[in-house]
Amino acid sequence: MADGERKTSWSRRAALFGGGGLLVAGAGLLAARKSDRGGRYDAYFAKLSAALAKAGIAHPVLVIDRARLDHNIAAARAALAPHALPLRVVVKSLPAPGLIDHVAAGIGTNRFMVFNGAMLSAMAARPGADLLLGKPLPAGQYAQLIDAVGAEAAGRIQWLIDTPDRLKHYAEIAAARNAPLRANLEIDVGLHRGGFADAAALGAAVDLAKSLPGVTVSGLMGYDAHVPKMSDPDAAYAKSQKVYAAAIAVLKDKLHLDPATLTLNGGGSPTYARHAQGTLANEVSTGSAFVKPVDFDLDGLSHHQPASFIATPVIKAGRMELPGNEWLTGPLSFMDPNAARAIFIYGGHWLATPVSPPGLQFSSLYGRSSNQEMLTGSARVDLKPDDFVFFRPNQSEAVFLQFGDIVLFDGETIGGTWPTFPVSA
Repeated sequence: MADGERKTSWSRRAALFGGGGLLVAGAGLLAARKSDRGGRYDAYFAKLSAALAKAGIAHPVLVIDRARLDHNIAAARAALAPHALPLRVVVKSLPAPGLIDHVAAGIGTNRFMVFNGAMLSAMAARPGADLLLGKPLPAGQYAQLIDAVGAEAAGRIQWLIDTPDRLKHYAEIAAARNAPLRANLEIDVGLHRGGFADAAALGAAVDLAKSLPGVTVSGLMGYDAHVPKMSDPDAAYAKSQKVYAAAIAVLKDKLHLDPATLTLNGGGSPTYARHAQGTLANEVSTGSAFVKPVDFDLDGLSHHQPASFIATPVIKAGRMELPGNEWLTGPLSFMDPNAARAIFIYGGHWLATPVSPPGLQFSSLYGRSSNQEMLTGSARVDLKPDDFVFFRPNQSEAVFLQFGDIVLFDGETIGGTWPTFPVSA
């Protein structure tokens, strides 16, 4: 073959391989391109948006859908009915007196679980309220709360005890104020967040309680939120129940009474429905399940509906442009059509997930803001200033206190508000 023919042959091969490489690269680029998830409000959020606008609301608000809330109350009541398992309402997850009243009335309970001093002081003023602490409080705050609510009221509260030292400190404080101490003992049923780790440790704590004047053991609390996150939830639940059974046996042996006469608290929103099908506890605690934030989108709560939303107005809307790197805007929008538009909202940086209009997302390139947070969306997200963006809270207790009065949606209109508790941790 002549040199010229060889060169022509290699040139053709190079062109073919080079063109093939470009085709492969182009195909890979197209494969990496994200799909357009944008759209308009669905019928539900269109109706909620219209109701907010008609009510003259033009700032960020926390909305509760009363029909969905009632659905969740009915779902919990139906789940608990076969074994008539009592429910204790978790106050921190529903931090508004009106909301607590509505849920408690719907369930038919006067039992409440409280997690901080501010809410405990408010709940202690309720006639007939049966109060159990959901976490151990520092000894100094225990002393302050006895002084605030009075020795008699403090003596009716069940205080959560997780260590022998805390039990001793509480007993000293109670004795100095002539207050009885009802000690509910926290047991570790597998979550490993504290509490008495085994029957021997629990037995020693009961013996200590018996030796302290003015102290009575009021029961047990075992929280099992880890169960639905395990690879085998059924086995994890069975194991937690075995631990609970050993703890009940300790009480029976040490206190010489029927443990069923005590408060045997278990479960929580992630596991209450499982307890309702069979449990050694004689009550369960539930709060978040009634409003179902994102973190509670669990198989065990599939019969519950999201009932709480954040609604916030759009301040600015337009083409997305990256500060200082404007040239990247086009390629970025090509690779991710959901980054084509910039939507700046009133407020932001909440523990929440955008849900409507669909396709909105946070920008890791632009960053977060609690003043005018930017979300991006595709060209199909047709938002303009004063329209609403809707989020679902990821949690309730960390979010509900950030917006002032809770706004109530009745399915058609905004029908009143529920004031929240004062801000507290």
